[in-house]
Order: sequence, then C-alpha cells, then structure tokens
Amino acid sequence: MGKIAGGGKRKASAGKAIFLAFAVALFINIFVLDFMVAEGYSMLPAIRPGTVLIVCRLSYGFRLPGANTFLVRWRVPSIGDVVVFYTPMGDIAVKRFSEIVPGEMFYALGDNAPQSYDSRNYGPVPKDNIIGRVLGVR
Repeated sequence: MGKIAGGGKRKASAGKAIFLAFAVALFINIFVLDFMVAEGYSMLPAIRPGTVLIVCRLSYGFRLPGANTFLVRWRVPSIGDVVVFYTPMGDIAVKRFSEIVPGEMFYALGDNAPQSYDSRNYGPVPKDNIIGRVLGVR
C-alpha cells in the first residue's frame, strides 16, 4: 500500500480549524451571546419553562468575565426589555425591565405577577447585575 502525500498536513490543518472554531465559539459565549434555559413560571405567557433564551451580553455594555461592574456601559435597558440578571441573592433570573430608580438601580418584574419572585419581593436590582438582554427564544 502506498502513502498519500500530504496526509499529515491535512490532519494538522483540520486540527487547527477545529481549535479555531472552538476558540471563536468560546469567545462568542463569554463575551457576546449566551444560551440559557428558562425555569419557573414567572414570565408566562411570554416565556415557558424549558424555553431556550438567546441572551446578548453586549446589549448594555462590556464587562470582563467574572467582573462585578461594566468596564463600559453604552446604554441602559428600555422599559419592556426582557433582561437576564443576578438577583440580590446571587441567583440568575429573567424578568421584564420596568423602570430605573435613583442610585443606579432598576425594577425587574415577571409577567406572571402571582407566580413571580421579583423586585416586588427583593427590591430594586443594581444595573451592574445585568447579564444581558434576551434577543430571542427557541
């Protein structure tokens, strides 16, 4: 059996392409888009439990992974935006932005008020707790 010339180069090239694709996907996931699965009933009927949320991490500003504050903030949520954020207890939640209150805080309310644990319970949330805006659901 004969050897195919250049076979090693193709394997190395394919390995580089796979590595590059993985690196780009990781970069996008850390800095640009994230995919999350909704739990609970607080956002019914707009978002059902088990719905996959497409979250844009750059909608309101840029922060480094693990940072507690935005390095640069270019906008604040608009009333009606569906945002993903850290609650004051450190949980991740998805709620609808309702208003800004003094002191860099905002109110986040669930669409299904009787089933929603939101700013009516734990008060306003710091704007720096925002992870991103929900762009779509699947």
